[in-house]
Amino acid sequence: MFTGIVQGTREVVFVERRDKFASFEILLGHDLATGLQAGASVSINGVCLTVTQCSEDCATFDVMQETLRVTNLNGVQAGDLVNVERAARVGDEVGGHNVSGHVTDVVTVLDVVKTPDNTTISFQMDSQWKDYLLPKGYVALNGASLTIGAEVKDQTFAVHLIPETLRTTTFAQIKPGMKVNLEIDPQTQAIVDTVKSFMKQQQVA
Repeated sequence: MFTGIVQGTREVVFVERRDKFASFEILLGHDLATGLQAGASVSINGVCLTVTQCSEDCATFDVMQETLRVTNLNGVQAGDLVNVERAARVGDEVGGHNVSGHVTDVVTVLDVVKTPDNTTISFQMDSQWKDYLLPKGYVALNGASLTIGAEVKDQTFAVHLIPETLRTTTFAQIKPGMKVNLEIDPQTQAIVDTVKSFMKQQQVA
């Protein structure tokens, strides 16, 4: 489990790709690698990955076919920066919201509007997710816990980022056309699905 509070961006230093498989070595740095062991879970661009090897500063992660299919890790190359968050521990402060690291889908950046104190990024999504993305609701994008903007349409939504979020995440380098991992808030999804199921039953009755 994660909180959606990205702890920093780190460089992918090596990528090995085979048929329907990839292995990533990421330079975590001493601060994020301290105490890390093989088998631990780490959020990489919002994807919960298992450490397969680790050293003083680096960790290696294996990525399987399904993860490559549904996330933007399929396009990550050596030299790219990724958002990193270590797994939450019992008793830690949850500054964002509960994030599982199970990516729902990828969304496409439509537009980036920057001002001195605010950045607005709009995204295009598959319309099947529109019922779960509510104005002022939670969403995780590349692992960052963010609040959805006021206007949500059938296939578009936006988020507003403060300078601190830009400083600690890859959103500072984001451009139109890029793919971003989306994780819908599971509590929102459960509530919406329950209400839709109840209304359907009422109509049948």
